[in-house]
Amino acid sequence: MVRIYTVVVFLLVAAGTAVLGIVLDERRARALRRLAPPEPRLVPKEMPSPALIWRELVSRIGAALPASSKGLPLLKRRLTRAGIRHPSAPRYFQGVRTVMAAAFGLAAVGIALRAGAETTNAVLGVASAAAMGYVVPMQYLLWRIKRRQHGIERGLPNALDLMVICVESGLGIDQTTLQVAKELQTAHPEICDEFTVMNLELRAGNRRADALHNLADRTGVEDLKKLVAVLVQTDRFGTSIAQSLRGHAEYLRQIARQRAEERASKLAVKLVFPIFFCVLPALFAVTVGPVLTHLIRDLIPLIENM
Repeated sequence: MVRIYTVVVFLLVAAGTAVLGIVLDERRARALRRLAPPEPRLVPKEMPSPALIWRELVSRIGAALPASSKGLPLLKRRLTRAGIRHPSAPRYFQGVRTVMAAAFGLAAVGIALRAGAETTNAVLGVASAAAMGYVVPMQYLLWRIKRRQHGIERGLPNALDLMVICVESGLGIDQTTLQVAKELQTAHPEICDEFTVMNLELRAGNRRADALHNLADRTGVEDLKKLVAVLVQTDRFGTSIAQSLRGHAEYLRQIARQRAEERASKLAVKLVFPIFFCVLPALFAVTVGPVLTHLIRDLIPLIENM
């Protein structure tokens, strides 16, 4: 019996020691794996995306084109007013215009060959299509500028009201614009982006007057230019910022009310053409149509009997 107990105890101790050794060895292996540098993974080669191909194509074409010294500053100003501040934006834009002109021209060539047009008409069509492709990006840029300016004009009164509240609560003009940019980011992102850029210029060391003038020049909005003039004069002469902002906000409300009244007065004139071409024909068809039908139905038998 003693020998049996001895063998059993020996086997249990040996099994426990083996299990403990295996567990400790596994923990040591996991610790070494964590400390070891990651093994390089072989990433399969993937095809570049169409957006990346398009960007690279446009960038190379725009870089190959000669830049105009007179038109480049105007193009940069327009891109900035449209909210496009990338340093390579003019190069991309020129590349897009060239690619669009070539694409429209090739499409016109294909249509002319398929339709069997004459040489003169085909040349005129291809030239017109290429010119249209060259003009379309600029028209889109101008439309985007107008939309952004309209968004800034729409959000300026609310921004002024919030600025008055911030100034009256004791904040400076720099902290006020920063707070307005944070609070109105969802409702009016256009004007908030411009206030954020102005604050970045102030942090970079620019004078406040220069940052305000840059704000007016970037946007090209007349109401914002007037606000900048008010803020510059207030900062120069040391007058009350809250009173100046409150007065300017009231002035903007009056201007907005006058613009609304002007649009309402133009509405009657603008409705003449839709009424004349759309409403009146339908009204005549409804009112005069049955009468003409009865007259024709009654008069034709009388004319035939005569």
